[in-house]
Amino acid sequence: MPQACFVCGHDSGGALICDACDAELPRQRAACPVCAVPTADGVRCGRCQSEPPAFDATRACFAYGFPVDRMVQALKYRHRLGVAGFFAEALLGLAAAPPAGAVLLPMPLHVQRLRARGFNQAVEIARPLAHAWALPLVLSGVARAVDGVPQAGLPWQARRANVRGVFRGAESFAGTTVVVVDDVMTTGATLDELARTLKRQGAARVENLVVARTPPPA
Repeated sequence: MPQACFVCGHDSGGALICDACDAELPRQRAACPVCAVPTADGVRCGRCQSEPPAFDATRACFAYGFPVDRMVQALKYRHRLGVAGFFAEALLGLAAAPPAGAVLLPMPLHVQRLRARGFNQAVEIARPLAHAWALPLVLSGVARAVDGVPQAGLPWQARRANVRGVFRGAESFAGTTVVVVDDVMTTGATLDELARTLKRQGAARVENLVVARTPPPA
């Protein structure tokens, strides 16, 4: 059905955004292969060299800026579920299929937040990926056992402590590549803590596939 472009409001045919606005989206270019922070020529950043995170790789479609930030907020807080499909298509265009035997794990929400929101946006983004790649979508392998202060409301330096110990493992991932799907990566603290939990559960490799990456503060 014809619809108006999410960004400019003009006719976009059946797409979420029109071709002109799609061409202007802040797509990620050269970035650290581990944490996806922008770097010259896509080399590993200094932080990942000196303090390697528990995850092994990260790929991100966009920089977290206008209009991607508005699209993420519309999905999470205004139930614009069509945005999840758009993000999934972008991720499919960004990444090759994970290796055979890999599993997709959407970033878990605490049960209270899931109940309040009514859905997990990472699950909605991950479903089309699992279908396209014919990979298992794991929804119960890890639980978020602690509902702490939202990361968005904390300074960067406090985010690592805020997520320490928040995940609990429910099954073995022995020898498995786990691809974690999430909407936004800011400091990477939550993804790092989740990767630590997955490694304790036996995961051989943990990769992150995120819609948007927030650049570090200047």
